[in-house]
Amino acid sequence: MSKKRFESVWDAIEDTPQQAASMRARSHLMIELTELIRREGWTQKVAAERFGVTQPRISDLMRGKVDLFSLDTLVDMATMAGLSPRIMIRKAA
Repeated sequence: MSKKRFESVWDAIEDTPQQAASMRARSHLMIELTELIRREGWTQKVAAERFGVTQPRISDLMRGKVDLFSLDTLVDMATMAGLSPRIMIRKAA
C-alpha cells in the first residue's frame, strides 16, 4: 500500500481540486477573522456589529463551521471589519 501525500488536508478530503481550493480559501479567511476577534478582545456581539452579521453567525465562525460560510460572505465580513482580503494565484504543483 502506497502512502499518498497531499498539499493540504482539503486536498485529501474534498472530491475535486476546485472544492479543495474553495475550502482552503474559506478556512484561511475564517482563521484570520477569528484571530482578529481574539486579538482585539471583541465579544461576539461586538464582532457581529463590526462584521455586519448576527451574533449566531460569529458563533459559527468561532466554532470553525466552514461549511456554513461562502467565500463571498467571508470576504464581505473581512471588508466590513476594515481588512483588505487578497487572493493569490499560483500554478498548481
